Amino acid sequence: MGMKADLHDGDRLLTRRAIGSGPPWVRRLAPAVQEAAEHTKIWWATAGVMAAAGGWRGRAAAAAGVGGMATAQVLSNAVAKKLCRRRRPPEEWVPAEELRERPGSSSFPSGHTAAALAFAGAVAPVWPAAGAACGVSAVIVAAERVHSGAHYPSDVAAGGVIRLAAAALVRGMYVGAARRERLDGLAELLT
Repeated sequence: MGMKADLHDGDRLLTRRAIGSGPPWVRRLAPAVQEAAEHTKIWWATAGVMAAAGGWRGRAAAAAGVGGMATAQVLSNAVAKKLCRRRRPPEEWVPAEELRERPGSSSFPSGHTAAALAFAGAVAPVWPAAGAACGVSAVIVAAERVHSGAHYPSDVAAGGVIRLAAAALVRGMYVGAARRERLDGLAELLT
């Protein structure tokens, strides 16, 4: 058996163990996490709170977070899911009482994970405390995607990789804008 087959088998085994397992409080929390993460509601709400209550730092963090999230969604949902068609974990793996409506899109990669981690990753350099809080929420979203049977662990890991690409792109835009502002300020001083 080759390395690819071993990884595939390990991915399936981890998924079967994770779906519907864990203490009762995890099973009670998972639907609420799923609902909050759907259509990135939790991240839009977080951005709104940061922008309204966080002053200049909150507004900058909110803008960076939304930029990271949007970039990750484009990379995961509009690019990677179109290139990599993968079926979701079989419905029979999910306990009947926990089976919810499942997306028809490709399982690979997890767009929810990519958006959540990218939001947190983009917020962290601007406002570290808020980024840490968002990071905890993002990890919970990523774990819920496997626990609910919507994704394999490798789908979630791929969402994490996409988050890195999104963060690099957003950081490049943010640093580029800050550099342009400094150069414009320097030019004004010299004229």
